[in-house]
Amino acid sequence: MLWQPDESNECSRRMSHTLLLFDIDGTLILSGGAGLRALNQTFHELFQVQDAFAGITTAGRTDGEIIDEALRQNQITSTEAVLVEIQRRYEGRFAEEIQLPGPRKGIMPGVEDLLKFLSVRRNVTLGLLTGNFQSTAKIKLDYFGLSHYFLCGAYGSDALHRNALVDIAKQRAKLRGIEILSARDILIVGDTPLDVACARAAGSKMAAVATGQFDVVALEKAGAEIALEDLRDRQPFLELLEEP
Repeated sequence: MLWQPDESNECSRRMSHTLLLFDIDGTLILSGGAGLRALNQTFHELFQVQDAFAGITTAGRTDGEIIDEALRQNQITSTEAVLVEIQRRYEGRFAEEIQLPGPRKGIMPGVEDLLKFLSVRRNVTLGLLTGNFQSTAKIKLDYFGLSHYFLCGAYGSDALHRNALVDIAKQRAKLRGIEILSARDILIVGDTPLDVACARAAGSKMAAVATGQFDVVALEKAGAEIALEDLRDRQPFLELLEEP
């Protein structure tokens, strides 16, 4: 059975909420390159290909998209059985690699304090919108001790493209008794132009943070309503959260 975030009684009450959907990599945490190492190991073990993901852009994309491009780039036929085995092997390798040191590995500045602050607000529900497979999302958040903050979410194992994940997250919130009355009752938090594009496509609010590969200027240019150096800059974030 795949991991689901905690479905507490608080989340089950039917009331109007703002649903905050957080990206993981570059927004909440950095895993120190564990994901790329695990993917390269997986392709080497299964297909005897070295550095299968060289030159492939990963920021903001789903795991499925990234793997699909690596298969095409290395002229490997994609089948359902192949994809299942890649995911299974990748999860195992990632669980090992996340334990190792790496560059810029850790929780991003301001994240823990902000999550603690938001988690006690009755009109706010914290969720995830991430390109990670659901299983690897759990591994990452468990490792950094953040899993308990998130009550629902949508993952790269749910859809190939990020833009499809907002509706999935909304549906899962509704199953937990959370009424999302309009697109502006959703606030997406991410660190890439693809996160921004996802929010714009959904008509949702967007708070971008420059803790990944893109700076504030690039995120503003992509169309983020606010772009912050990091989540220690709480006031603009809260003002956007409260904006009708």
